[in-house]
Amino acid sequence: MGQCVTKCKNPSSSLGSKSGDKESGCKSHKKGVGGAGAGGGSAGGGHKEEAGPGCGKSAGDLLANGTKTMEVTAETAPPPAPLGEQRREEPSPNGEEFSLVHVEELFSCYKDEKDDAILEEGMERFCDDLCVDPAEFRVLLLAWKFQAATMCKFTRKEFVEGCKAIKADSLDSICARFPCMLLEAQVEEKFKDLYRFTFQFGLDSEEGQRSLHRDIAIALWRLVFTQDTPAILDCWLDFLTENPSGVKGISRDTWNMFLNFTQVIGPDLSNYSEDEAWPSLFDTFVEWEVERRKKEDALAKRALGEPSTTTPDSGDEEADEGSQIGH
Repeated sequence: MGQCVTKCKNPSSSLGSKSGDKESGCKSHKKGVGGAGAGGGSAGGGHKEEAGPGCGKSAGDLLANGTKTMEVTAETAPPPAPLGEQRREEPSPNGEEFSLVHVEELFSCYKDEKDDAILEEGMERFCDDLCVDPAEFRVLLLAWKFQAATMCKFTRKEFVEGCKAIKADSLDSICARFPCMLLEAQVEEKFKDLYRFTFQFGLDSEEGQRSLHRDIAIALWRLVFTQDTPAILDCWLDFLTENPSGVKGISRDTWNMFLNFTQVIGPDLSNYSEDEAWPSLFDTFVEWEVERRKKEDALAKRALGEPSTTTPDSGDEEADEGSQIGH
């Protein structure tokens, strides 16, 4: 499950082969908005140098008696701005200028040749150019901000609206937003939203899935808890890996309730009650985990030479004591 976030099963070693001429255009976005903005600035300078009509006074401004005519200035509407300037939005939080044109150019660098979306190969190149692993937490955060409906796919709308949401229109500016996203995900309500998004993100919408495959759920649980790992998480995932209950999928209710479980139930599980409205899978997990801990405790005591509390061993010890008394 090394690439679970994007579900890219066949990463290619020659990813640039299909991109063709797109490659050069894409790399230019690594320099951020500044490069494109400089070009736009020079063009704008050219407009400023042109003097407007009627800027000076002609001889016709004087009447026959030598007096001046009343100056009347008519405000004329400025010529329409070029397309790129019309679509330029407000400055981003760090003061940089944000351009939808740059966003769409960036999207075009990675979009599929046939589908108007970034698919597996494009996502691999996109992550590579961002210097992130497709299976890491930051990619999940980006998918969350883009509200991506499917793993390893960004539609044009998702990409454009997502870039607008984080005010980033280049590879550099997207990378610059990662620290803020990481901090945001530490806020309780934001993390809850991210956590619930992750379940939906892991479903295969094309197949109409309503529950996560067990292996996908295990990988996504590890991923979503990257920054703040609950003490019980490893035990829970070990339980699902061993799978004594024969679980094939994780429902939305089980996924959502596990977050509550980590917040309410202590690591020793002592305050867990089957009478509460927990999913039945949690009952099985607690029984399994309590029993596992008893066995580990018994093995640890045996290793230290301490008396074991299990019944068979107690019987053996009584037999040993009896034989010693007989001698």
